[in-house]
Amino acid sequence: MKRLIELLSPAKTADIGIEAVNHGADAVYIGAPKFSARAAACNSIADIERLTAYAHRFHARVYAAFNTLFTDSEQEEAEQLTWQLYRAGVDALIVQDMSLLQLNIPPISLHASTQTDNRTAEKVHFLEKVGFSQIVLARELSLNEIASIAAQTEARIECFVHGALCVCYSGQCYASQVTRGRSANRGECAQLCRLPCQITDADGKPLTREGHFLSLNDLDLSAHLAAMIDAGVASFKIEGRLKDVDYVKNITAYYRQHLDRVLEGSLNCTKSSAGKVTFFFTPDPQRTFHRGASTYFLNERTRQLVQPATPKSVGQPVGIVKRVDTNSFTFKAMEPLHNGDGLCFTEGNNCIGIKVNRAEGEVITPFKMSKLKTGTMLYRNFDHEFDALLSKKSAERKISVEIDFLETNNGFVIEAKSEPATVSLYFDSEKSPSTKSRDEVVAYLQIQLSKWGNSDFVPQTIRIHIAQAWFIPVSLVNEWRRQVMAKLEQAVKICHNCELRRSKGNTVVQYPEKQLSYLGNVANEAAKKFYRQHGVAHIEPALEAGGVIKSGQPVMATRYCLKYEMGWCASKQQFKQKLREPLYLKGKNDCFQLKFDCNRCEMQLLWCENVIVH
Repeated sequence: MKRLIELLSPAKTADIGIEAVNHGADAVYIGAPKFSARAAACNSIADIERLTAYAHRFHARVYAAFNTLFTDSEQEEAEQLTWQLYRAGVDALIVQDMSLLQLNIPPISLHASTQTDNRTAEKVHFLEKVGFSQIVLARELSLNEIASIAAQTEARIECFVHGALCVCYSGQCYASQVTRGRSANRGECAQLCRLPCQITDADGKPLTREGHFLSLNDLDLSAHLAAMIDAGVASFKIEGRLKDVDYVKNITAYYRQHLDRVLEGSLNCTKSSAGKVTFFFTPDPQRTFHRGASTYFLNERTRQLVQPATPKSVGQPVGIVKRVDTNSFTFKAMEPLHNGDGLCFTEGNNCIGIKVNRAEGEVITPFKMSKLKTGTMLYRNFDHEFDALLSKKSAERKISVEIDFLETNNGFVIEAKSEPATVSLYFDSEKSPSTKSRDEVVAYLQIQLSKWGNSDFVPQTIRIHIAQAWFIPVSLVNEWRRQVMAKLEQAVKICHNCELRRSKGNTVVQYPEKQLSYLGNVANEAAKKFYRQHGVAHIEPALEAGGVIKSGQPVMATRYCLKYEMGWCASKQQFKQKLREPLYLKGKNDCFQLKFDCNRCEMQLLWCENVIVH
């Protein structure tokens, strides 16, 4: 049996989820009505049910993001919501809080959110044994680390392949909670990593200009899908539950094409849903929101992982300014521009925007002139023409059907065979010879049986098996075709089975750690009971449940290293200058001490409660 490979797309709303399916997603993840790690992207049960009904027509799956921490008072509500989501047809819940496993929930499949901090084979093995069937690995892992983990588990491995990168290991960031009272583990992250800051030494001397030194470029692993499949990845996840429909259409289509090329002719792997997509545009990640492209740590540690000038989308490079006039400028074009395009350029650690009023070849008249200089590289961060293209119907998904028309002693049979289901309908009918030739009747039947209109199906092959020419009225053939179509649609719905939750087994598996600090994110009594049942002896409460971070303790842990990014690494870059440490990261209202673990190649941001921000 072939391995099923899944392209998993985000959905801020049900309508965006439907477009993700139309553009080739094998699965869609969407925020539940509550308890979603994107509090601004929650959806009603009715909308989720509408999305599941549509997705299941193509055997695409729908996963509900249910991945925040719960308080004790929210347990009953969380339990009730799991049943509502189950009845709405949701295929799996994406979960962070282990208390859910202590509640009376339906037999729905569980996926371990990246918020559960899945970096080791021991952690993944534990999650598999307690009932998780799919596990989202940390974005920071290398290809070798992914392969090692996948080889030691039977659970499906899910990895992010595109979109925004959190600088901290997911589930381990407390900067927003400590400084703003907004918990990332409750879906309310204030995104401090996207704010400007400055690196200083121990004496407060600035080592950099102000810049966005924690705002990572976006992930793009589209060139590494085959290697990731070989490493054991089964689900390729696109980030973006806050993104608009143009982004979801474009990026889903882009990865659908890449995955199809990888899977084409594969003897071992195939896509997990049904249907083939026809695109009415050429997907291009540079033409919708992106902050540049990074492979992060998939193959090796690299520099230039951030754009210090801006945390926003810079877009694609389009040309270099050649001349600046009073109301216009001329540039050496790499890409044609259009009226209404949005441009930008960087000046130091600032990003400045330009709106195109009129584009005449290489001469651009903006709505308002900026202080451009010759030699400046321009980027397009809003493509008016591409946006207009995506605002229309930009893809169509159809399931191929093979049709066989056969005769019986008492009439005829129509058999329709598709990827998900096969149906056969028998029609008793008087058989009268036709005045037309057999070839003419065959051609006539092929034409009438090919008219499937706006249904999800498209006939790929129509075979007519008749011994002689029979007279069959067109009204009768059309009625038979409609009955076959309705029967096939019903069969596809019936044969979509939601996967049941993985069995825990009889043996109580031990959690990899015996003690949990606030980093364990234990926010309620049910979660505490769960970890005690699995061998954890000492448990501190999560910050959301009264836990405390003291000055000098970490609020963020990351594999991204500012020393390496800035070229200051003594061990890997032979940087000779002696820095006055500890170093600090200072923003307008915040200050964090930087702690470097060079043996593990990791960096921590420590909470500096009493440091004055100048």
